[in-house]
Amino acid sequence: MDSLDDVFKALADPTRRALLDALRKRDGQTLGELCEDAEMTRFGVMKHLRILEDAGLVVTRRAGREKHHYLNAVPIQHIYDRWVSRYARHWARALTKLKRELEEP
Repeated sequence: MDSLDDVFKALADPTRRALLDALRKRDGQTLGELCEDAEMTRFGVMKHLRILEDAGLVVTRRAGREKHHYLNAVPIQHIYDRWVSRYARHWARALTKLKRELEEP
């Protein structure tokens, strides 16, 4: 259960969600690349990445002197599998679509 708590904690912060979105758009970015769009110090980005790594949402791989960050969607899939049953998927998808359509200008 602790691992799910860590995932929820990591996802609760908008800055961390933005970092995950950046990795979703282009996986394998270095710290410097992730810092380019962040409105905080390099140290701040490192702190958020550490929390995402601890939750298992980001994995890293060294390539020479560079450390590349990759999105790991498995913990999010575990949350989805736990709370969205195969019977509720259709309704959840339809409600999400309706919400998105109503909120668009």
